[in-house]
Amino acid sequence: METFYSSFKELAAKMDLSMIGLSSVALLAIYITHYIYKWRNPKCNGVLPPGSMGFPLIGEILQLVLPSSSIDLPPFLKERLKRYGPIFRTNVAGWPVIVTADPEFNYFLLRQDGKLVDPWSTATFTQVFDKAKKSSTNNIRSLTLKHFGLEPLKEKLLPKMEDVVRETLRRWSDQESVEVKGAAIEMTINFAAKLIFSGDLENAQLKIGELYKDLVEGLISFPINFPGTTHYKCLQIHKKVRGILKDVVEKRLAAPERTQEDLLAHIIQEMNIGKDFVIQSMFGLLFVTSEPIATTMAFAFKLLAEHPAVLEELTAEHEAILKERNNLDTPLAWNEYKSMTFTLQVINEVLRLQNTAPGLFRRALKDIPVNGYTIPKGWVIMIATVALHLNSNQFEDPLAFNPWRWKNIQPSVAAKCFMPFGSGMKQCAGAEYSRVFLAIFLHVLVTKYRWTMVKGGKIIRAPIIRFPDGFHFKISEKTN
Repeated sequence: METFYSSFKELAAKMDLSMIGLSSVALLAIYITHYIYKWRNPKCNGVLPPGSMGFPLIGEILQLVLPSSSIDLPPFLKERLKRYGPIFRTNVAGWPVIVTADPEFNYFLLRQDGKLVDPWSTATFTQVFDKAKKSSTNNIRSLTLKHFGLEPLKEKLLPKMEDVVRETLRRWSDQESVEVKGAAIEMTINFAAKLIFSGDLENAQLKIGELYKDLVEGLISFPINFPGTTHYKCLQIHKKVRGILKDVVEKRLAAPERTQEDLLAHIIQEMNIGKDFVIQSMFGLLFVTSEPIATTMAFAFKLLAEHPAVLEELTAEHEAILKERNNLDTPLAWNEYKSMTFTLQVINEVLRLQNTAPGLFRRALKDIPVNGYTIPKGWVIMIATVALHLNSNQFEDPLAFNPWRWKNIQPSVAAKCFMPFGSGMKQCAGAEYSRVFLAIFLHVLVTKYRWTMVKGGKIIRAPIIRFPDGFHFKISEKTN
């Protein structure tokens, strides 16, 4: 009897453990099921736009970064816009996101900064381009315009840009071939650095231009800070550049008697801000005044080489400017720049097709109604500029490189469907600076040189446009 009782107790104990195990598994299954349900069906005080939230934790980021060897819309956007319409929901690396390609809604939204929305950045952007107080950012913008804006462009920057372009293209023509994107980054960043720091970066141990070449790809990477990842590499570049800039700023602060007329001197003199913010502001300025311009230059090289009719008309416009001069050695004047009608159409068309950034990001400050749906407070809103630029309703045959289309595009259409430098109150302060630099570059290029691609030329969108093999050109001076 004792043996039977002992066996029964053991069996009961095992059954208890088994029941506990089964109960735990059941509870875990219920929790996971509930979590997945909540993930797929977020709370909303209304009706969410259609879409999918993807997998828990990672959302649909893997589909978002899927590369495409075309300048067309990334597959992620193209498929979802066709399925759901111009406004849909998704999730990117844990962030619930509303993607919008609706021109009217986007135009409205970009004029609601500080009211319905505020700017938002990816995790990598936030780490690399630290956020600052709005007042400090506005002051930096104001000072930047004093050095890179319309008045300095008219008064002194135009001939300086022309000099650096002429010297750069001369050096490129002496080489067997040039990888244009990388070489253009060095040119643009060195020029901007002189305006910001005078010559203080010339003796730096590491070349800033070389470091910035690999920065942009990491800015939209998955935020895994582990050696070997793109995100990790991006942060390491950021650390190295900050170290160089910190040394420059500290030397300037240690020598208050030293007088300079550059941007750094004016920021130190006029703003009561911390050293770290000064360094971070300089880091951001070097980026926005170099990488986007260099990408546009490289893409223009390729497109012009592939479209001889465009190159012929562009060349004719610039040769006509030279014929009007009494002295061919006279530097470009502001009225000559303003006369470059077709050149600016070419620049617009290159900018429209390349779409350097995947979109403009905002965060909803309150619930926002749109087209019968509700965007919940706290959600990220991605204004898909690439979808606007390639909108077939506004741009006929949108994948074609056709600068002539800009003759007939209405200003209202351009305002709502063309945003290479952002829009609204947050438009890039360097928009005119970029256009002038590009126009001068094209002026010298088409009047003095010819070029042929010798290597590379591949384009990938993932989701930003990249040139994985580079654009290698043989550049030679015209003989006639």
